[in-house]
Amino acid sequence: MSGDDYPIWTLLLSIAVLIGLSAYFSGTETAMMALNRYRLRHLVKEKHTGARKANRMLRRPDRLLGVILVGNNLVNFSAATIATVIGFRLFGDTGVLLAPWILTITFLIFAEVAPKTLAAQRQEGWAFKSVYVLEPLQKVLHPAVVFVNWISNALVRPFLTATEPAQEHLSTEELKTVVNEGAVAVGERQSMMVRLLELESVSVNDIMVPRSEIIGIDIEEDMADIIQLASNSQHTLLPVYKDNINNVLGILHLRRLSRFLHVDEFNKADLMQLTREPYYVPEATPLHTQLLNFQKEKQRIALVVDEYGDVQGIVTLEDILEEIVGEFTSDYASNMPEISPQEDGSYLIDGTAVLREINRALRWDLPTTGPKTVNGLILEHLETIPESNLCLQIDEYQIETLQIKDNMIKNLVMRRVKMPGDEQDEAVYALD
Repeated sequence: MSGDDYPIWTLLLSIAVLIGLSAYFSGTETAMMALNRYRLRHLVKEKHTGARKANRMLRRPDRLLGVILVGNNLVNFSAATIATVIGFRLFGDTGVLLAPWILTITFLIFAEVAPKTLAAQRQEGWAFKSVYVLEPLQKVLHPAVVFVNWISNALVRPFLTATEPAQEHLSTEELKTVVNEGAVAVGERQSMMVRLLELESVSVNDIMVPRSEIIGIDIEEDMADIIQLASNSQHTLLPVYKDNINNVLGILHLRRLSRFLHVDEFNKADLMQLTREPYYVPEATPLHTQLLNFQKEKQRIALVVDEYGDVQGIVTLEDILEEIVGEFTSDYASNMPEISPQEDGSYLIDGTAVLREINRALRWDLPTTGPKTVNGLILEHLETIPESNLCLQIDEYQIETLQIKDNMIKNLVMRRVKMPGDEQDEAVYALD
Protein backbone atom coordinates (compact mmCIF):
# COMPACT_ATOMS: atom_id res chain seq x y z
CA MET A 1 0.00 0.00 0.00
CA SER A 2 1.49 3.36 -1.08
CA GLY A 3 1.25 6.74 0.65
CA ASP A 4 -1.45 7.79 -1.81
CA ASP A 5 -3.79 5.10 -0.48
CA TYR A 6 -4.01 6.72 3.00
CA PRO A 7 -6.47 9.57 3.62
CA ILE A 8 -4.88 12.91 4.47
CA TRP A 9 -6.60 12.97 7.85
CA THR A 10 -4.96 9.61 8.72
CA LEU A 11 -1.53 10.97 7.88
CA LEU A 12 -2.18 14.16 9.87
CA LEU A 13 -3.35 12.08 12.82
CA SER A 14 -0.15 10.05 12.56
CA ILE A 15 1.88 13.26 12.67
CA ALA A 16 -0.01 14.34 15.82
CA VAL A 17 0.67 10.98 17.49
CA LEU A 18 4.35 11.17 16.57
CA ILE A 19 4.57 14.70 17.96
CA GLY A 20 3.14 13.40 21.23
CA LEU A 21 5.68 10.56 21.33
CA SER A 22 8.54 12.94 20.55
CA ALA A 23 7.33 15.26 23.33
CA TYR A 24 7.35 12.28 25.70
CA PHE A 25 10.93 11.33 24.83
CA SER A 26 12.20 14.93 24.98
CA GLY A 27 10.50 15.67 28.29
CA THR A 28 11.59 12.35 29.78
CA GLU A 29 15.23 13.03 28.91
CA THR A 30 15.09 16.43 30.63
CA ALA A 31 13.17 15.14 33.66
CA MET A 32 15.44 12.15 34.26
CA MET A 33 18.63 14.20 33.96
CA ALA A 34 17.24 17.00 36.17
CA LEU A 35 16.33 14.73 39.09
CA ASN A 36 17.98 15.63 42.38
CA ARG A 37 20.11 12.55 43.05
CA TYR A 38 20.13 13.05 46.82
CA ARG A 39 16.37 13.48 47.03
CA LEU A 40 16.03 10.49 44.71
CA ARG A 41 18.02 8.35 47.09
CA HIS A 42 15.84 9.53 49.96
CA LEU A 43 12.70 8.52 48.04
CA VAL A 44 14.27 5.16 47.26
CA LYS A 45 14.78 4.62 51.00
CA GLU A 46 11.12 5.54 51.44
CA LYS A 47 10.32 2.73 48.96
CA HIS A 48 8.79 5.01 46.33
CA THR A 49 8.20 2.71 43.35
CA GLY A 50 8.73 5.32 40.63
CA ALA A 51 11.88 6.58 42.35
CA ARG A 52 13.29 3.07 42.60
CA LYS A 53 12.76 2.49 38.88
CA ALA A 54 14.27 5.86 37.98
CA ASN A 55 17.27 5.28 40.24
CA ARG A 56 17.85 1.86 38.68
CA MET A 57 17.81 3.33 35.17
CA LEU A 58 20.09 6.24 36.12
CA ARG A 59 22.79 3.80 37.18
CA ARG A 60 23.47 3.32 33.46
CA PRO A 61 22.95 6.80 31.96
CA ASP A 62 24.40 5.68 28.63
CA ARG A 63 21.66 3.07 28.19
CA LEU A 64 19.01 5.46 29.47
CA LEU A 65 19.99 8.11 26.95
CA GLY A 66 20.37 5.42 24.32
CA VAL A 67 16.78 4.20 24.55
CA ILE A 68 15.44 7.77 24.68
CA LEU A 69 17.43 8.91 21.66
CA VAL A 70 16.74 5.76 19.64
CA GLY A 71 13.02 6.12 20.27
CA ASN A 72 13.04 9.87 19.64
CA ASN A 73 14.96 9.57 16.37
CA LEU A 74 12.68 6.80 15.10
CA VAL A 75 9.70 9.02 15.84
CA ASN A 76 11.25 12.12 14.25
CA PHE A 77 12.36 10.39 11.06
CA SER A 78 8.98 8.70 10.70
CA ALA A 79 7.29 12.07 11.13
CA ALA A 80 9.60 13.61 8.51
CA THR A 81 8.70 10.88 6.01
CA ILE A 82 4.97 11.28 6.56
CA ALA A 83 5.24 15.09 6.40
CA THR A 84 6.99 14.79 3.02
CA VAL A 85 4.18 12.59 1.71
CA ILE A 86 1.56 15.05 2.96
CA GLY A 87 3.39 17.99 1.42
CA PHE A 88 3.74 16.27 -1.94
CA ARG A 89 0.08 15.24 -2.07
CA LEU A 90 -1.14 18.73 -1.15
CA PHE A 91 1.33 21.01 -2.96
CA GLY A 92 3.47 18.82 -5.16
CA ASP A 93 7.18 19.56 -5.35
CA THR A 94 6.69 22.83 -3.45
CA GLY A 95 5.16 20.88 -0.58
CA VAL A 96 8.20 18.62 -0.44
CA LEU A 97 10.39 21.70 0.04
CA LEU A 98 8.09 23.26 2.65
CA ALA A 99 7.47 20.10 4.70
CA PRO A 100 10.86 20.05 6.55
CA TRP A 101 10.54 23.72 7.55
CA ILE A 102 6.98 23.42 8.79
CA LEU A 103 7.74 20.16 10.57
CA THR A 104 10.88 21.62 12.23
CA ILE A 105 8.98 24.59 13.64
CA THR A 106 6.12 22.36 14.82
CA PHE A 107 8.40 19.85 16.52
CA LEU A 108 10.56 22.60 17.99
CA ILE A 109 7.56 24.15 19.75
CA PHE A 110 5.39 21.15 20.64
CA ALA A 111 7.95 18.34 20.93
CA GLU A 112 11.04 20.10 22.27
CA VAL A 113 10.77 23.48 24.01
CA ALA A 114 7.31 23.12 25.59
CA PRO A 115 7.71 19.56 26.98
CA LYS A 116 11.28 20.15 28.16
CA THR A 117 10.25 23.35 29.96
CA LEU A 118 7.38 21.52 31.66
CA ALA A 119 9.59 18.55 32.54
CA ALA A 120 12.27 20.81 34.03
CA GLN A 121 9.66 22.38 36.31
CA ARG A 122 8.04 19.08 37.30
CA GLN A 123 10.87 16.62 36.92
CA GLU A 124 9.77 14.20 39.62
CA GLY A 125 6.16 13.93 38.51
CA TRP A 126 7.19 13.49 34.86
CA ALA A 127 10.09 11.11 35.46
CA PHE A 128 8.38 8.83 37.98
CA LYS A 129 5.43 8.30 35.61
CA SER A 130 7.44 7.99 32.41
CA VAL A 131 9.64 5.19 33.77
CA TYR A 132 6.66 2.82 33.60
CA VAL A 133 6.77 3.22 29.80
CA LEU A 134 10.51 3.69 29.49
CA GLU A 135 11.48 0.53 31.35
CA PRO A 136 9.65 -1.96 29.10
CA LEU A 137 10.67 0.08 26.05
CA GLN A 138 14.29 -0.29 27.11
CA LYS A 139 13.87 -4.06 27.04
CA VAL A 140 12.29 -3.98 23.58
CA LEU A 141 15.00 -1.73 22.14
CA HIS A 142 17.80 -3.40 24.07
CA PRO A 143 19.71 -4.79 21.02
CA ALA A 144 19.64 -1.44 19.21
CA VAL A 145 20.59 0.44 22.39
CA VAL A 146 23.53 -1.87 23.14
CA PHE A 147 24.79 -1.54 19.56
CA VAL A 148 24.56 2.26 19.59
CA ASN A 149 26.19 2.50 23.05
CA TRP A 150 29.03 0.20 22.03
CA ILE A 151 29.93 2.41 19.09
CA SER A 152 29.45 5.73 20.98
CA ASN A 153 31.46 4.52 23.99
CA ALA A 154 34.28 3.42 21.69
CA LEU A 155 34.33 6.89 20.13
CA VAL A 156 34.42 8.84 23.41
CA ARG A 157 36.72 6.49 25.34
CA PRO A 158 39.97 8.13 24.10
CA PHE A 159 38.75 11.48 25.42
CA LEU A 160 37.92 10.07 28.87
CA THR A 161 41.20 8.29 29.66
CA ALA A 162 42.74 11.37 31.28
CA THR A 163 39.59 12.31 33.14
CA GLU A 164 38.76 11.04 36.59
CA PRO A 165 35.38 9.39 37.03
CA ALA A 166 32.61 11.71 38.10
CA GLN A 167 32.28 12.06 41.86
CA GLU A 168 28.92 12.54 43.53
CA HIS A 169 30.44 13.69 46.81
CA LEU A 170 29.81 17.33 47.67
CA SER A 171 32.50 19.67 48.89
CA THR A 172 31.86 21.76 52.00
CA GLU A 173 31.07 24.85 49.94
CA GLU A 174 28.70 22.87 47.68
CA LEU A 175 26.98 21.38 50.71
CA LYS A 176 26.56 24.88 52.20
CA THR A 177 24.91 25.98 48.97
CA VAL A 178 22.56 22.98 49.11
CA VAL A 179 21.63 23.78 52.70
CA ASN A 180 21.17 27.49 51.96
CA GLU A 181 19.03 27.02 48.86
CA GLY A 182 17.33 23.71 49.48
CA ALA A 183 16.66 23.51 53.21
CA VAL A 184 14.31 26.43 53.68
CA ALA A 185 11.68 24.19 55.23
CA VAL A 186 13.84 23.45 58.28
CA GLY A 187 13.71 27.08 59.43
CA GLU A 188 16.17 28.07 62.13
CA ARG A 189 17.92 24.71 61.85
CA GLN A 190 19.07 25.80 58.39
CA SER A 191 21.31 28.52 59.80
CA MET A 192 22.58 26.10 62.44
CA MET A 193 23.58 23.61 59.75
CA VAL A 194 25.37 26.32 57.77
CA ARG A 195 27.26 27.48 60.87
CA LEU A 196 28.22 23.88 61.61
CA LEU A 197 29.71 23.56 58.12
CA GLU A 198 31.60 26.83 58.63
CA LEU A 199 33.41 25.56 61.73
CA GLU A 200 36.34 24.28 59.68
CA SER A 201 37.00 27.78 58.31
CA VAL A 202 37.12 29.33 61.80
CA SER A 203 39.96 28.81 64.27
CA VAL A 204 40.00 29.05 68.06
CA ASN A 205 41.92 32.30 67.65
CA ASP A 206 38.80 33.84 66.09
CA ILE A 207 36.49 33.16 69.04
CA MET A 208 38.75 33.00 72.08
CA VAL A 209 38.56 35.40 75.00
CA PRO A 210 41.73 37.48 74.50
CA ARG A 211 44.50 37.44 77.06
CA SER A 212 43.72 40.95 78.27
CA GLU A 213 40.18 39.90 79.24
CA ILE A 214 41.03 36.62 81.00
CA ILE A 215 39.74 36.47 84.56
CA GLY A 216 41.87 34.19 86.73
CA ILE A 217 43.22 33.63 90.21
CA ASP A 218 46.75 34.77 91.01
CA ILE A 219 47.96 32.35 93.66
CA GLU A 220 50.26 35.10 95.02
CA GLU A 221 47.22 37.16 96.11
CA ASP A 222 45.94 37.10 99.67
CA MET A 223 43.56 34.25 100.42
CA ALA A 224 40.81 36.71 101.30
CA ASP A 225 41.13 38.38 97.90
CA ILE A 226 41.06 34.99 96.17
CA ILE A 227 37.88 34.00 98.00
CA GLN A 228 36.32 37.36 97.16
CA LEU A 229 37.17 36.99 93.45
CA ALA A 230 35.79 33.45 93.38
CA SER A 231 32.58 34.51 95.12
CA ASN A 232 31.93 37.34 92.64
CA SER A 233 32.98 35.47 89.50
CA GLN A 234 30.39 34.92 86.76
CA HIS A 235 32.44 32.04 85.34
CA THR A 236 32.43 28.43 86.49
CA LEU A 237 36.02 27.61 85.50
CA LEU A 238 38.94 29.88 86.36
CA PRO A 239 42.65 29.47 85.58
CA VAL A 240 44.95 29.59 88.59
CA TYR A 241 48.32 31.16 87.77
CA LYS A 242 51.44 32.51 89.45
CA ASP A 243 52.67 36.03 88.63
CA ASN A 244 51.27 36.07 85.06
CA ILE A 245 48.89 34.12 82.84
CA ASN A 246 51.78 32.39 81.04
CA ASN A 247 52.43 30.43 84.23
CA VAL A 248 49.11 28.63 84.72
CA LEU A 249 49.19 26.12 87.56
CA GLY A 250 45.77 24.59 87.03
CA ILE A 251 42.08 25.08 86.28
CA LEU A 252 39.72 25.51 89.22
CA HIS A 253 36.05 24.54 89.09
CA LEU A 254 34.26 26.90 91.46
CA ARG A 255 31.67 24.28 92.30
CA ARG A 256 34.40 22.25 93.98
CA LEU A 257 35.62 25.33 95.82
CA SER A 258 32.22 26.39 97.17
CA ARG A 259 32.09 23.67 99.81
CA PHE A 260 35.34 24.94 101.39
CA LEU A 261 34.68 28.69 101.35
CA HIS A 262 33.58 28.76 104.98
CA VAL A 263 36.28 26.44 106.33
CA ASP A 264 38.69 28.38 108.52
CA GLU A 265 41.67 26.11 107.86
CA PHE A 266 41.29 26.29 104.08
CA ASN A 267 44.55 27.56 102.49
CA LYS A 268 46.26 27.90 99.14
CA ALA A 269 47.63 24.36 99.25
CA ASP A 270 44.08 23.06 99.69
CA LEU A 271 42.96 25.25 96.80
CA MET A 272 45.64 23.80 94.52
CA GLN A 273 44.44 20.32 95.43
CA LEU A 274 41.09 21.21 93.84
CA THR A 275 42.57 22.23 90.50
CA ARG A 276 43.18 20.04 87.48
CA GLU A 277 45.89 20.14 84.85
CA PRO A 278 45.53 22.97 82.33
CA TYR A 279 44.70 22.00 78.76
CA TYR A 280 46.52 23.87 75.97
CA VAL A 281 45.59 24.15 72.29
CA PRO A 282 47.31 25.91 69.34
CA GLU A 283 45.67 29.15 68.23
CA ALA A 284 45.24 27.94 64.62
CA THR A 285 43.18 24.86 65.54
CA PRO A 286 39.95 24.76 63.45
CA LEU A 287 36.78 24.79 65.53
CA HIS A 288 35.45 21.49 64.20
CA THR A 289 38.71 19.83 65.26
CA GLN A 290 38.67 21.51 68.65
CA LEU A 291 35.09 20.44 69.26
CA LEU A 292 36.12 16.81 68.75
CA ASN A 293 39.20 17.34 70.90
CA PHE A 294 37.07 18.69 73.75
CA GLN A 295 34.96 15.55 73.52
CA LYS A 296 37.98 13.25 73.32
CA GLU A 297 39.86 14.89 76.21
CA LYS A 298 36.72 15.36 78.35
CA GLN A 299 37.51 19.08 78.66
CA ARG A 300 35.40 22.24 78.60
CA ILE A 301 38.05 24.94 78.68
CA ALA A 302 41.42 25.34 76.97
CA LEU A 303 44.25 27.85 77.09
CA VAL A 304 45.12 29.07 73.60
CA VAL A 305 48.85 29.43 72.93
CA ASP A 306 50.83 30.83 70.00
CA GLU A 307 53.85 29.29 68.31
CA TYR A 308 56.09 30.51 71.13
CA GLY A 309 53.98 28.90 73.84
CA ASP A 310 52.64 32.18 75.21
CA VAL A 311 49.01 32.20 76.29
CA GLN A 312 46.91 34.30 73.92
CA GLY A 313 43.47 33.62 75.31
CA ILE A 314 40.91 31.09 76.50
CA VAL A 315 38.37 29.10 74.51
CA THR A 316 35.52 27.09 76.01
CA LEU A 317 33.13 24.44 74.81
CA GLU A 318 30.30 26.96 75.17
CA ASP A 319 32.09 29.34 72.81
CA ILE A 320 32.09 26.71 70.07
CA LEU A 321 28.48 25.72 70.72
CA GLU A 322 27.48 29.38 70.38
CA GLU A 323 29.12 29.39 66.95
CA ILE A 324 26.65 26.65 65.95
CA VAL A 325 23.41 27.56 67.72
CA GLY A 326 24.02 31.29 68.23
CA GLU A 327 24.06 33.20 71.47
CA PHE A 328 21.86 31.86 74.25
CA THR A 329 19.71 34.99 74.13
CA SER A 330 16.95 36.25 71.86
CA ASP A 331 18.69 39.60 71.32
CA TYR A 332 22.40 39.14 70.81
CA ALA A 333 23.11 42.85 70.25
CA SER A 334 21.49 43.88 73.52
CA ASN A 335 23.69 41.37 75.35
CA MET A 336 26.89 43.00 74.08
CA PRO A 337 27.96 45.96 76.25
CA GLU A 338 30.49 46.92 73.53
CA ILE A 339 27.63 47.93 71.20
CA SER A 340 25.14 50.68 72.00
CA PRO A 341 22.52 51.70 69.40
CA GLN A 342 22.05 55.44 68.82
CA GLU A 343 18.91 57.33 67.86
CA ASP A 344 20.23 58.19 64.38
CA GLY A 345 20.66 54.53 63.48
CA SER A 346 24.40 54.38 64.18
CA TYR A 347 26.12 52.33 66.89
CA LEU A 348 28.55 53.35 69.62
CA ILE A 349 31.12 50.57 69.60
CA ASP A 350 34.07 49.82 71.87
CA GLY A 351 37.36 49.62 70.01
CA THR A 352 38.09 46.17 71.45
CA ALA A 353 34.84 44.70 70.13
CA VAL A 354 35.46 41.57 68.05
CA LEU A 355 34.51 41.91 64.37
CA ARG A 356 32.85 38.49 64.17
CA GLU A 357 30.65 39.34 67.16
CA ILE A 358 29.71 42.68 65.60
CA ASN A 359 28.77 40.91 62.36
CA ARG A 360 26.64 38.42 64.23
CA ALA A 361 24.96 41.01 66.41
CA LEU A 362 24.20 43.55 63.68
CA ARG A 363 24.11 41.21 60.65
CA TRP A 364 26.97 43.12 59.07
CA ASP A 365 29.73 41.86 56.79
CA LEU A 366 32.87 43.43 58.22
CA PRO A 367 36.03 41.64 56.98
CA THR A 368 37.27 39.03 59.43
CA THR A 369 40.23 37.53 57.56
CA GLY A 370 42.73 39.99 59.05
CA PRO A 371 42.43 41.88 62.35
CA LYS A 372 40.09 40.50 64.98
CA THR A 373 38.87 43.76 66.54
CA VAL A 374 37.37 46.92 65.06
CA ASN A 375 40.38 48.85 66.40
CA GLY A 376 42.70 46.54 64.50
CA LEU A 377 40.61 46.89 61.33
CA ILE A 378 40.84 50.69 61.41
CA LEU A 379 44.57 50.73 62.15
CA GLU A 380 45.22 48.26 59.34
CA HIS A 381 43.40 50.49 56.84
CA LEU A 382 45.05 53.67 58.10
CA GLU A 383 48.48 52.00 58.34
CA THR A 384 49.25 54.37 61.21
CA ILE A 385 47.97 55.31 64.66
CA PRO A 386 45.94 58.51 64.28
CA GLU A 387 46.92 61.48 66.44
CA SER A 388 43.40 62.96 66.50
CA ASN A 389 39.87 61.80 65.89
CA LEU A 390 38.87 61.29 62.29
CA CYS A 391 36.22 59.78 60.02
CA LEU A 392 36.79 57.08 57.46
CA GLN A 393 34.75 54.79 55.26
CA ILE A 394 35.62 51.15 54.70
CA ASP A 395 33.40 49.58 52.03
CA GLU A 396 29.86 50.49 53.07
CA TYR A 397 30.73 51.28 56.69
CA GLN A 398 31.19 54.84 57.92
CA ILE A 399 33.35 55.15 61.03
CA GLU A 400 33.93 58.14 63.34
CA THR A 401 36.49 57.74 66.11
CA LEU A 402 35.60 59.33 69.45
CA GLN A 403 38.55 58.56 71.72
CA ILE A 404 42.15 57.59 70.97
CA LYS A 405 44.25 56.66 73.97
CA ASP A 406 47.22 54.40 74.73
CA ASN A 407 47.96 53.87 71.02
CA MET A 408 44.51 52.45 70.31
CA ILE A 409 41.03 53.60 69.39
CA LYS A 410 38.98 53.28 72.56
CA ASN A 411 35.51 53.90 71.14
CA LEU A 412 33.88 54.98 67.91
CA VAL A 413 30.56 55.50 66.13
CA MET A 414 29.80 53.25 63.20
CA ARG A 415 26.98 52.97 60.69
CA ARG A 416 26.27 51.00 57.57
CA VAL A 417 25.27 52.92 54.44
CA LYS A 418 24.18 51.80 50.98
CA MET A 419 26.87 52.29 48.38
CA PRO A 420 25.60 53.67 45.05
CA GLY A 421 27.02 51.98 41.98
CA ASP A 422 30.32 50.15 42.20
CA GLU A 423 32.53 49.83 45.25
CA GLN A 424 33.87 53.18 46.30
CA ASP A 425 37.40 53.93 47.40
CA GLU A 426 38.04 54.30 51.09
CA ALA A 427 37.61 57.90 52.20
CA VAL A 428 39.42 59.38 55.18
CA TYR A 429 39.14 62.92 56.49
CA ALA A 430 40.06 64.58 59.78
CA LEU A 431 37.49 66.07 62.11
CA ASP A 432 37.71 69.74 63.02
